[in-house]
Amino acid sequence: MKLEFEGRVALVTGGASGIGRACAWELARAGADLFVVDAAAEAQLAQAENLLKAAGGRVVSFRADVREHARAAQAVEESLARLGRLDLLVNAAGTTADAPLWELSEEQWQLVLDTNLKGAFSYTQAAARHFRRARGGRVVNVASIEAGRGRFGLANYAASKAGLVALTRSAAAELGRYGVCVNAVSPGFIRTPLVERLPEAVRERAARESALGRMGEPEDVAHAVLFLCSERARHITGAVLNVDGGQSL
Repeated sequence: MKLEFEGRVALVTGGASGIGRACAWELARAGADLFVVDAAAEAQLAQAENLLKAAGGRVVSFRADVREHARAAQAVEESLARLGRLDLLVNAAGTTADAPLWELSEEQWQLVLDTNLKGAFSYTQAAARHFRRARGGRVVNVASIEAGRGRFGLANYAASKAGLVALTRSAAAELGRYGVCVNAVSPGFIRTPLVERLPEAVRERAARESALGRMGEPEDVAHAVLFLCSERARHITGAVLNVDGGQSL
């Protein structure tokens, strides 16, 4: 039986942990070969690569910080050279540096904007050049429900994710004529290493906010990403799919 993504190659940023690794794992289980980009230490990246290989298929890891614009084009070219093609891009790399506006430093602002927004721009731009020639492709960006909310201490994070939603829609408008679909998922509180660093009271409040009364798991987001990468979503582009258990209601 042919797997859904057999013969396809996915580039996943932030693929060594959290939501990115869950997306990479589910794509590998569904038959895709993986090109995993992450700024993690070599040992952590090697560990993630070995884990993902257990899901099946080829896995190539590429150590890079998504804030480095030129590395995106290098990653795309290497994925083509090592794996022969590129069909899917998942921009999952992200970070936080929370503080109220009057304490937020320029460095904190820039770190989050460059990682969450500029990183997605760089990899989408690099992949788009290939997708236009190939007349097809999928891009899925991992945004956040905070893109549409005002929350204390999250000015930089919310701004980066709101920008990512706008980037998603603009890229969808520009690339649709080339057969490329560009969408986003907007998670609520998901049990990731970033969220686990938050105080327990904050995590409990987020769980109570959701209609389902619980935090989500990385695979909940990954399943939505797989749908948007699939042929079942071939007529969906410029969409933002909330994966938040009803937290934003």
